[in-house]
Amino acid sequence: PSTTDPTPATPRTSCDTLARYEVRAMFFVCGEMASYHRDLVSRMADEGHVVGNHTWSHPLLTRLRRSRIRSEMERTSDVVEKACGDRPEWFRAPYGAWNRAAFQLGAELGMEPLAWTVDTLDWTEPGTRTIVGRVEDGAAPGVVVLSHDAGGDRSQSVRALRSYLPELLDSGYHVTVPRRQYV
Repeated sequence: PSTTDPTPATPRTSCDTLARYEVRAMFFVCGEMASYHRDLVSRMADEGHVVGNHTWSHPLLTRLRRSRIRSEMERTSDVVEKACGDRPEWFRAPYGAWNRAAFQLGAELGMEPLAWTVDTLDWTEPGTRTIVGRVEDGAAPGVVVLSHDAGGDRSQSVRALRSYLPELLDSGYHVTVPRRQYV
């Protein structure tokens, strides 16, 4: 395949693998990284993925003042809006460290919180097999799997996704992303 083929024979990124299997996912982006990779953030949205807010610089929110938390969220929402055309509707706190201010500010900015139920701990680079095992052991209806697609060498995460995604789909699982329920 040519280098412009959106679904190469061997997918090199998570987006490539998801495209191959026509699966949509959620990508929680840090604004600082997204500002340098707006084309990738646009691709995520163009391919039907949900792009969420993961703060500007990935700080521990429980140690920040409200004004800094708001700035982290707003700056990221601005970058996502520029890349995708819409502001994010979902927010994930770095390290899963939530506090009242993060919940309140997220709501004020029109975002709902989302966390995970299976942590692959892929950021520790435990090996592709270990990541696959963690996903397969935790697979169940309604499970939210946490994987990382940035912030270092993510080749193990990409290889793991290439392995477990088709297996889960062949086993009858359906991958879905949450949708906002407006009243």
